[in-house]
Amino acid sequence: MTARQVVVTGMGAVSAAGVGWTALWEAARDGRSAIRALDFARDYPGRIRIGAQVPDFDPAAHLDRATLLYSDPFAQYALVAADEAVREAGLTRETVGGENCAVILGTGIGGIRTVDDGLFNIYVNRQRPEVMSVPKLIASAGPSLLSIRFDAHGPVFAVASACSSASQAIGMGMHMVRSGMAERAIVGGSEASLSVGTQYTWEQLRVLTPDKCRPFSKGRNGMSIGDGAGLFILETEEAARARGAPILCRLTGYGTSADARDAIRPDVDGATLSMARAVKDAGIDPAAIDYVNAHGTATALNDPTEAEAMGRIFGERLATLPVSSTKPIHGHGLGAAGALELVCTIAALRHGVAPPTINFLEPDPKCPVDCVPNVARKVSIRAAMSNSFAFGGINASLIVQAAA
Repeated sequence: MTARQVVVTGMGAVSAAGVGWTALWEAARDGRSAIRALDFARDYPGRIRIGAQVPDFDPAAHLDRATLLYSDPFAQYALVAADEAVREAGLTRETVGGENCAVILGTGIGGIRTVDDGLFNIYVNRQRPEVMSVPKLIASAGPSLLSIRFDAHGPVFAVASACSSASQAIGMGMHMVRSGMAERAIVGGSEASLSVGTQYTWEQLRVLTPDKCRPFSKGRNGMSIGDGAGLFILETEEAARARGAPILCRLTGYGTSADARDAIRPDVDGATLSMARAVKDAGIDPAAIDYVNAHGTATALNDPTEAEAMGRIFGERLATLPVSSTKPIHGHGLGAAGALELVCTIAALRHGVAPPTINFLEPDPKCPVDCVPNVARKVSIRAAMSNSFAFGGINASLIVQAAA
């Protein structure tokens, strides 16, 4: 039996660039960083005070009071991004779900803001925890609330694989639709980890930049954390065309792998295997890939490892293949990273523009890639890859292709 083609018919985003996927894409395309001074309700004792918070987000402007009662910010972002994706797909809250609609959401840490606020209130203010703390903080709160909002009765679960969470959720949704396990899937990732506690914890790892995120550049010194969400509607191409839905692209390849070697040090073999599996799943040759949205964290170890792995996949083409990282724009979204970056990848495919890797100073011999330094580039893109490589050695790669 011929495998069913899976297409993306809608996408939505909430990011440091604002609400809406267009705001995210335009910031990435134009090289406008949304990383800025952090604004916390409590004093921050650390040294690194920049990050990519979602600005001026009023959840009450988007969600009803009953929903907010159970919603940590990570769930709020997911719900708002999903609302946009549903509209873009030409569907409604009443028509998108049903018995055969799956919901899979990636998140690295779930409701950590609720945890952070709750512990502060317990230990400092000597107050009781908020009554709904437990249903708000669990990682499954996000997909559960999505299923309730859209009346989706298919498989519903969270994926918690650190920085590969969203990409794994999207890939698993693709395979469910392709296999017939689901007729439609609401997939993506969401994170709202920027709080005093989490920022300070990341600072202790010595992976945060005090000034600017510079992937693949000489002089790079780390990343900035970013909050936000990216959500997508997946369905079969046959079903989408039958209802006259807009088709943004085909989602054709998903590969995932485990380094199984070190908890924090990336491994070139694992990253290579993830990309190789994605290419094989898509049924294309690596030569067909016209653009790569890299994991590109601007850390000392990740960028050279990813560059070496891409060299194994693309060979001599790597020197001229556009490979950019959009993390200096929206920050490192952790569990939402793959979703935010897939939004940028799909937009790049559709607009024929490779977004730039901003803040680039000069080439690093350890990272021999064409990272589209500082300025966007017009590129004919028929197929693109998006990479996500996580702590714990969990890797995921996605491939999207232009719809015929």
